[in-house]
Amino acid sequence: MNQPSIAVQPYVLGPDQGDTYAFLGSLFTVKATGAQTGGAVSVAEFVNPPGFAPPLHRHLVEDEMFHVLTGSALFLCEGRELSASAGSFVLLPRGLAHSFVVGPDEPLHYVQITSPAGFEEFVAAAGEATTERRLPDPGPIDPAALGHAAATHRIEILGPPPV
Repeated sequence: MNQPSIAVQPYVLGPDQGDTYAFLGSLFTVKATGAQTGGAVSVAEFVNPPGFAPPLHRHLVEDEMFHVLTGSALFLCEGRELSASAGSFVLLPRGLAHSFVVGPDEPLHYVQITSPAGFEEFVAAAGEATTERRLPDPGPIDPAALGHAAATHRIEILGPPPV
């Protein structure tokens, strides 16, 4: 039986490997891109500071999944409150308005999976490449630049962070 050729190749990245971006005061390290998964998924390691909350938004193309490693957050999706802590898994389906608020006591460290791939391209466009492996200074956010990058990558910014 003939097997189709597979363009996706196996690989391993260590804990400090992967392209890293300072993004909205958070640290985003790419572990798998769409190019590496045939467009199926992107995987990243994210660290958000205590109290962090992204703007209310919705992904028009990707489902977004979070596997929480440490910390806690309250995820808000279409009027529902979903509490997550270490070991929790959260699914936010495409098309639904959502945000989250990181707990006040420690950073939120999680693996983020988006399907199909593409979210990593948004972060690369809206963030800044860094070699640092610590949380960046939050600095000012340019709403116009963020909105443009989001629209280009089929993400709608719907409102301010919920805090």
